[in-house]
Amino acid sequence: MTTLHSAPRRRRAVAAAGAVSAGLLVLSACDKPTPMATITVGTSSVSEEATCGGEGETLDNKTITQCLKDKDIKSITVDPDETVRFGVDPEIAKKRWTILMNGQPITNDFDKTYTAIPGSVFFNAQYGAQGNSTLVTIKAGDGEKQSPEATGLWSFKLKKDD
Repeated sequence: MTTLHSAPRRRRAVAAAGAVSAGLLVLSACDKPTPMATITVGTSSVSEEATCGGEGETLDNKTITQCLKDKDIKSITVDPDETVRFGVDPEIAKKRWTILMNGQPITNDFDKTYTAIPGSVFFNAQYGAQGNSTLVTIKAGDGEKQSPEATGLWSFKLKKDD
């Protein structure tokens, strides 16, 4: 009599195991979100996942150049008298990061999760600023101090507050 009930139980167990396996397969196909970077000015802030990369692989120069031309990026208004605060997830800090302005580095690389820069820097021609907006990019390195490699880029547009 136990053999009559064991076949349906086995089928249910196999079906349940199959459903769990299929669910795990679907979940593994989802992209893991990249670490976040945030810029804060006064009481306003904007956060973004990686514009390019961010998954630990080194980006080639062609990819970096294309990424720096991306127009679909978040923006924040900056009063030049305010301080611009940059914050990154610990995953970015671990890779060492630097701040680029219009594609050129304006800081040495950091391994901390936070730094602040006077807002006036981003609209100063001496630092390569042109007009009333500036492309600012956080570049994650490869973990080596002062390495030229990039593993991720987080770009923002800073708009001058008149």
